[in-house]
Amino acid sequence: MDHRTIPRRLGRAVRAGAALVFALSLPAAAQVVLTPAENPDPDGVLVEELVVTARERGPAFWKVADADTTIYVLGVPSVAPKGLAWDRSGLERRLAGANEVILPFNSLKVGVLGAPGAAFNLMRLRSHEPYEDRLPPGLKARFVAARTAFGHPAKDYRTNNGIAAGLLLVSHYRDHARLTAADPAKTIGRLAQARKIRVEQKAYSFGPLSGGIIRASAAAQRACLEDALDEIDGGAAAAQAAGAGWADGDVRAALGAERGFEKCLAAAPGGLAFDARIKADQAAAIAKALKTPGHAVAVVPLRTLLAQGGVLDQLRTQGYVVTTPGEE
Repeated sequence: MDHRTIPRRLGRAVRAGAALVFALSLPAAAQVVLTPAENPDPDGVLVEELVVTARERGPAFWKVADADTTIYVLGVPSVAPKGLAWDRSGLERRLAGANEVILPFNSLKVGVLGAPGAAFNLMRLRSHEPYEDRLPPGLKARFVAARTAFGHPAKDYRTNNGIAAGLLLVSHYRDHARLTAADPAKTIGRLAQARKIRVEQKAYSFGPLSGGIIRASAAAQRACLEDALDEIDGGAAAAQAAGAGWADGDVRAALGAERGFEKCLAAAPGGLAFDARIKADQAAAIAKALKTPGHAVAVVPLRTLLAQGGVLDQLRTQGYVVTTPGEE
């Protein structure tokens, strides 16, 4: 996340709020098809023919090509164990001579002009009382058990909003379980910079997203909190297994992690539109890179990449040739 545009006085508060919405564009997990009315999950349905096991060793790459350019697209998990070991030889080979590296478009920022509105929205999310005091007994017991397990007191969740509470809860859980949403993309960015390869990574304004959290209905807030607790109750084993699957090129296994953090914000006002914008922007960045002869590397969250209406689906619709990891 780029903090350089955040005024110093607001930096700490805005970073805390931005953590609530960091993963809106990131990928999803178990594939259950629901109607938008039941679950407005923009990544709930995948393009099945794109979900294949890689033929070569290591994480899976897809290819998008035209007559004189190839973009190697690495799908990455939404969350992975910190320090996950993976074979970088395929990436190193593709970085050699690359025109650029396109990293996931999931960063948030607050500019000087947007800071007052962002700060106002953050203040509206705050409360003098812990959020758990608003919950019915059964849900409160789950909430208290979760936060207690990873060492956070009730005062750390003084908010009046269930989405804010759920996202903070999962963020604290992932820190406790040593899970990260930053890697492997962060590592890939460092490798590209060390080779003096141009890196592109778009960042989005935090303000409208915080406004969407505030406007979310009571039902959406409750659903978010339950999704967050489902991820926590599932434990870190699913993310660990998904990370291992990703490192082995097993795409279906890599999609198996719980993803309460990611599902929360889809129900918030503006969440689906923001997700669609990210997918369109990332597809456009790849299409732009195809205009320069040679090759480049793009890094895209797996479900953003593979969903119906996702990045690869859009590029195929535009007429580009997409090759799966099973065809290489």
